[in-house]
Amino acid sequence: MVSIRSFVKLSGLSALLLVGVFCFAMSGEGIYLSLYKMALAFYFLAICVVLGIDISRLWFDGNRWVDLLIRVIIIVIVILFVTKKFRKSFLYNLDFLREEMDRFSVVTMLISIMAASIIIYWPNGHPLSIGNVVRLLANLIMAGIVQYTVFHLYIHLGKEHIYQEENRILAMNEQLLRFQRALADEAEERAARIRHDVRHHCLLIQDYVKKGEMDQLLYYLNQYIEDVECAGVKRICENRTIDSILSVYARQAEMNGTKVEMDVVVAEHSPVRDIDLVAILANVFENAIHGAGQSGVADAKIKMSIRQKGHKLVIQCRNTICPGQRFDGEAGIGMASIRKTAQRYDGETDFSVEDGMFVTRILLNIEY
Repeated sequence: MVSIRSFVKLSGLSALLLVGVFCFAMSGEGIYLSLYKMALAFYFLAICVVLGIDISRLWFDGNRWVDLLIRVIIIVIVILFVTKKFRKSFLYNLDFLREEMDRFSVVTMLISIMAASIIIYWPNGHPLSIGNVVRLLANLIMAGIVQYTVFHLYIHLGKEHIYQEENRILAMNEQLLRFQRALADEAEERAARIRHDVRHHCLLIQDYVKKGEMDQLLYYLNQYIEDVECAGVKRICENRTIDSILSVYARQAEMNGTKVEMDVVVAEHSPVRDIDLVAILANVFENAIHGAGQSGVADAKIKMSIRQKGHKLVIQCRNTICPGQRFDGEAGIGMASIRKTAQRYDGETDFSVEDGMFVTRILLNIEY
């Protein structure tokens, strides 16, 4: 309405903000990943425009139909490249990109892309010369190198963090196995004591039979049955992996003077991987033991509840904390590991403080 000439010159640049807002609103990704994808698309667009215009001007006297044809050809090449080469790698490493992209690196990448694009699109007449074409192509190549470097840097950082997390889980597994070995040694000692006492029990039973004191014999046998049942190992739940993890950490908590209450109802077989159960339950229990131990409360306790309802696995843990302590929302290594593992099952996590207790809630969606 003000100046059609300036509109023609600057409409391309002025539309970037509006198109960017629209693309971000339509995207289901976070802001950094959305900015990366928009910058990549804009980079491919710049290639189409530059090559289409300059090739038609250099060898076809600026024929607009040649310009259009060249752009269509380049778009087809870009689509084939993205589909065959880039898309598979991008989707395969999408989790790394979501987690590793930060403000500084994305801003740096955008500045390099936009700087090259502004040089290309700036309405200064673009005089036709080999030097000018080389300068534009050099800008595009440098921007492409930045894109490529940033993309693979994120993947490398993501894999490094995955390796670190796997090493940490392996260390937790090793610790869990040590505790299990200690419990097995205790059970073996108990069995040895029982075998040693069997001889005395048999002699006493033989004596009762010889004397015909059947009432005393029955009373003694009832006491012996009660002692055997009390000495037996009680299963926490039918699932052996969960039972093993909870048994080990419950024993550790009780050794630290923390009372443990558990309400666990889980099927014998679960589609949740054992290593993921370790990553979740071991981290939850370790955080609970640490929080209860540091609370300074005499009757510190941990309440663990695990319920399987249809295709949902619900985990809730409450542990005593220091009076007046608050949760600032910052996630430690254990919480980050719990969240990451829950995401594999499209799950949800929640951490909060309620009535002097730190509460961890985890919901996993499981499919058989």
